[in-house]
Parts: sequence; structure tokens; C-alpha cells
Amino acid sequence: MHGQVTGLAYAICYPLLAAFGVPGNLATIVILSRGRCGLSRCITRYLVGMAVTDLLVLITAVILNRISVIYFPVLFLSTTPVCSLKIALIYVARDCSVWLTVAFTFDRFVAICCPKLKAKYCTERTAAIVMGTLCAVSCVKNFPWYFVYEPLYIIDGVPWYCNIKLKFYTELFWTAFDSIDRILNPCAPFVLMLLFNAVTVRNILVANRARKRLRAHSSGENQSDREMESRRKSIVLLFTISGSFLVLWTTYVVNFLYVRFSSSSYSTGSSGNDPRFILQESGNMLQLLSCCTNTCIYAGTQRKFREEFCNGLKYPLNLLIKIVKS
Repeated sequence: MHGQVTGLAYAICYPLLAAFGVPGNLATIVILSRGRCGLSRCITRYLVGMAVTDLLVLITAVILNRISVIYFPVLFLSTTPVCSLKIALIYVARDCSVWLTVAFTFDRFVAICCPKLKAKYCTERTAAIVMGTLCAVSCVKNFPWYFVYEPLYIIDGVPWYCNIKLKFYTELFWTAFDSIDRILNPCAPFVLMLLFNAVTVRNILVANRARKRLRAHSSGENQSDREMESRRKSIVLLFTISGSFLVLWTTYVVNFLYVRFSSSSYSTGSSGNDPRFILQESGNMLQLLSCCTNTCIYAGTQRKFREEFCNGLKYPLNLLIKIVKS
């Protein structure tokens, strides 16, 4: 009974993720692309890229994988060639999403902590190069996943579902490939984001103390400090995005470390009330939830984004009123 409740919860949560995340990311892409949110072109470029990759994760991992398997288990998406391609695309989209978040965190780290490098690195052109490079590397890195799987069943000559080949666990190439993949995601991004944020916080605290001392001896003490206000907005945006990422990925990373260092294996889900399965699926769900939160973060921290979002919601209503009046 408990296993049925757990399965029902997942069957409800994944459609909710798609229903909220897909429109939210589409709205974010449109609003940020208009360039009216008061953000620099460099930041806007990263945020649009993150929204696009988050949208791709939701389409591939949630809609084409989780929802299709739950509600349409016997579909052409479950044939082995399509299933293998789908899994490879999930890994590509996930890596792009994660590493673009790391790239954005590093960009803000440079902007706040490395003023001499800021003018050269924190530009729209550099952001485009970094994003293009990360996406290309993600595609190349995850291409081998297509060849990891074999059919679970062959019915009337048609291969169905994906089963990991035995050589994936025995051959040196695949063992090395799996280890490198695990290091590059989730270990390295998680550690890098913790490191960049820790150094950024330390730099901010030191800079704020120095600025307060300077202002205390200046005649303009009561004047608004525009630079501090600009830095504050940038810092709030950085910490809410990276903090949300770290919190929502923690369960996934904990489960990964547990499996890796306990010589255990991932749960197959044969028992829905297995604590390891619940931990594993909760980590996967929270990881996918991280692709839905940035829209809420922008709306909560950026006044102009809220205004553009509200204007977008009002537009269909205003259009309908005009049509009725005419």
C-alpha cells in the first residue's frame, strides 16, 4: 500500500513539474530576451541560456522520459533506439544546465572578486563563447551513452526498452567513462559552486568593511551608494540561483556518495517502500525541480522582471477586451 502511495505521488508530481516549469521557462526566455529587465547583456545571456537548457531538461527528462513511461509505457518512445537516444539527450541537457549555472556563478565571481579581469571576461561575447563551448563539450562527452543500452525485450522483431549492457560494468573503457561522468556531474559542479560562493562571500565582507570605513570619513556619507546597490542586486541574484541549485541537488549528491562509497547499487524500484528507492527518486525529483525555480527567483528578486511578467499576463486579457469592444 505504501509503495502504491509513493508511486502515485511521483505520477502526480512529474506532470506538475512539467505544467509549471515548461511555461515558466518559456516566459523567462521571452522576457529576458527582450532586454528590458535592467540586467547587463552578459548576465542576460547566461540567464537565457540557463532557461533554455532547463526547458530542454524538462522536455527530455520529465515529459519524454518520466511522464511517458508512467502514462504511456508501450509507445514508440520505448523502442530501444529511441530510448537510447532519449537517455543520451537527457544527459546532454542536464550537463548543459548544470555547467551553465557553474559558468554564471564563475562570471559573477570574476565580476565581484577580480575587478582587473572583469572588463575582459564579463562580456556578452565571452558569455556566448563559454556557453557554446560548454554545450559542444556536453554533446561530445555524452554521445557514448547511446551505445550503453541493449533491448530488454524483442517482440516481433522490434527491440523494446533499454537495458544496460553487461560490458558497461566490466570493460575498462566504460568503467573509466562512468567514473569521469560522475566526477564531471554532480561532484565537480557542486564543489566548484561551493568554492566560488565561499570566496565571493569572503570578498564581499572584506570590501563592505573597507567601503564603510571610507564612507565614514567622506563628506558624502548620507548619499546613496549606487555601486553598493548595484552590487547588492547582483549578489542577491547570484546567491539565490546558486543557493537554490545547491539545496535542490544536495539529496541527489548524498545518494550518489552513499552508493559510491558503500559499494551499494542504485535501487531498481521493485519495492516502492524501499528507503533507498525513496531517497533516490526524491533526489531525482528535487534535481529536476531545480529547472523550475529560476523563474520564481527572477520574479522575487528583479522588480523589472516582475513588471514584464505581469504585462505579459495582462496582454491576452487586454487583447480580448479590445476584440470585444470592436
